[in-house]
Amino acid sequence: MTDFRLVYYSENRIPPERLEAEIEAILGASRRNNGLVGISGALMFNAGFFAQVLEGTQQAIESTFERIQQDRRHGNVQLLDFTSTSTRSFLTWSMAFIGSSEGVAVSLSSIASRSGFDPRNLDGTQLFSRLRDLLSEPG
Repeated sequence: MTDFRLVYYSENRIPPERLEAEIEAILGASRRNNGLVGISGALMFNAGFFAQVLEGTQQAIESTFERIQQDRRHGNVQLLDFTSTSTRSFLTWSMAFIGSSEGVAVSLSSIASRSGFDPRNLDGTQLFSRLRDLLSEPG
């Protein structure tokens, strides 16, 4: 069976006072649901944007992406790439997170500045590479 890779970004619609709780909820649901349907991937977030790579079967990715597009926490969802792939880059993660699970709201701005993260300036290949490279960097 052929795997697919989907890359998108969206605008954050989470109110600042709910930021940490909502990010934790997204990660918990993603890890649980993705594991059930065989999706792997990575999520990056800063106060302005989400960026995500999903890898798995076409059906599983399409269903997941449809839910993301309907999620009130995402706005202006932009699909950058959806292609078949012979290898998964995030195979060991049901959902890797580029950030810190403790003090999420505080740590994200430093990650964004270190990574130069502004998905509006990246195409699908560049965004995929950025997430893969950040996950490969030591601590």
